[in-house]
Amino acid sequence: AWEHLKPGCQGDSCPLVNIDVISFPDHPQLSERVTQRLLRMTADAPDAPLPASLQSYEKDFLQRAEPGWASYLQAKVREQRDQWTIIELSSYLATGGAHGMPGRGLINYDRTLDKVLTLRDMLVPGQEAEFWKLAEQAHQRWLVANKLDQDPEYASTWPFQRTEHIALGRGALLLKYDVYSIAPYAGGHPELN
Repeated sequence: AWEHLKPGCQGDSCPLVNIDVISFPDHPQLSERVTQRLLRMTADAPDAPLPASLQSYEKDFLQRAEPGWASYLQAKVREQRDQWTIIELSSYLATGGAHGMPGRGLINYDRTLDKVLTLRDMLVPGQEAEFWKLAEQAHQRWLVANKLDQDPEYASTWPFQRTEHIALGRGALLLKYDVYSIAPYAGGHPELN
C-alpha cells in the first residue's frame, strides 16, 4: 500500500495516487490478475491504453494531474473459504467535475484449480438464461425493499441489466453493479443476491 502526492506540491489540493494491492505468493496467476484488473480500472476513456504497471500509472497520472485530482485503487479479500477466494476491487478517479467516478469489480478464484472462475464455471451447463431470470427477480425484490418500485419512472430510467461483477458468496451468488447502471450516482454500487 502506498500514497504519493505530486512531487513538489504542498497544500490540500495536491494531486495524489493511493494504491492498496494484495499479492498471493503461492498463486502468482491470481496476483497478476488482480494487478491487471486494477490497471483496467484506471482507464478514463474506452479506448485508453493500459499502463504497463501500477508504478507507471502513478507516475503518468501525477505528471498530468491538476490540483484536486486523485486516484484510488484497492484490492482486498472479500471472502475466503475452502478452496475459494473472492477479491473485491475498488477504484475512485477524480479528474475534475462535480464528483469522481467510483468503480468496482470482483474476482472469484479457485485455489485448488489455480484458476479465475467465470459465471459459466459457476453454473450448471445450459442454465445461464435461467440464472439471469432469477437475477431479474432479485432486482425486483431490491426495488421493493428500497421502495423504488413506487416510482413509475424509476424502472424505465434504471431498468435491470446484466453485470460482469459476480461473486460466489456463502450460499448465494452476489451481483454488484457500477454506478449509473441500475441506479443513479447517489445509489452507489447496488448489490443483488
